[in-house]
Amino acid sequence: MSFTYNRTVRFQDTDAAGVVYFANVLGICHEAYEESLEASSINLKHFFTNPSVAFPIVHASVDFLRPMFSGDKLLISLIPQKIGSDKFEITYEIIVAEVVVAKAITRHVCIDVSSRSKQELPDEIVQWLETNRRDAEGAERRKSREVM
Repeated sequence: MSFTYNRTVRFQDTDAAGVVYFANVLGICHEAYEESLEASSINLKHFFTNPSVAFPIVHASVDFLRPMFSGDKLLISLIPQKIGSDKFEITYEIIVAEVVVAKAITRHVCIDVSSRSKQELPDEIVQWLETNRRDAEGAERRKSREVM
């Protein structure tokens, strides 16, 4: 995977059964997304408060493979990829103790804020997508060499 984010599950993330509440998994994934943007030198304050462009999520899904509990140390790996001139998708793997416990996807579309119409992805996002794609491909090539 290209970008990883470490996070500890907090009590506030859990439900009455003591496991991470399903909706909070997407919040955790969004934290990883924000960290990835910041690691690529994208100014988060400007990115999320830019009055001319936005990147709303138009689709999200999570597959839960094992429960996550308060205190678990999470490793969230993400790979964003361009899926059109105006949209991108991020795939996430959430790992606890080297075991994948959940997989998620968020799909984002770029819109002009004032007209709410789709527009092409700006250069800084295209660059972020390209950098992460190259990093992911390099990691996969290294992983395949280790298997041999």
